[in-house]
Amino acid sequence: MSRRSSRGTSRRPQSRSVPATPAPHAPLSAESPCPCGLPAGYGECCGRFHSGAAAAPTAELLMRSRYSAFAARDAAYLLRSWHPDTRPQTLDFDPDTRWQGLEILATTDGSAFHTTGTVTFRAHYTHQGEPGELHEQSRFARHEGAWVYLDAVFTR
Repeated sequence: MSRRSSRGTSRRPQSRSVPATPAPHAPLSAESPCPCGLPAGYGECCGRFHSGAAAAPTAELLMRSRYSAFAARDAAYLLRSWHPDTRPQTLDFDPDTRWQGLEILATTDGSAFHTTGTVTFRAHYTHQGEPGELHEQSRFARHEGAWVYLDAVFTR
């Protein structure tokens, strides 16, 4: 998912759990619960970013939309929302991984008034039926006016 930040002073602790994603790799409809855990349906939430109808206005919403893209296996969106300096050529999804929920733990900067930001999160998953979690601090930056994922530091 993503990596770390070295700047910023405004930290917002936010421990928000997200319910389990819809059935493994079931196509998401506009009415489906959004995998990112916010209360809006997928179409009003992350789906509008995935389709290109809107751009994520904050680093946190970009993080949430990227989590949802991992859950939906939307490689095109993930690559589009990745900074060109750190973006891989392709993405491969592990067919045995199912994303189960997202907790946003803290954010630093990342609003309309910033050019960089970080989001610290915990993403829950199962791999071959065994539970696991990814704890990471992702770093985001503005590129050509839009928020993009830059890199991440894995934390414990």
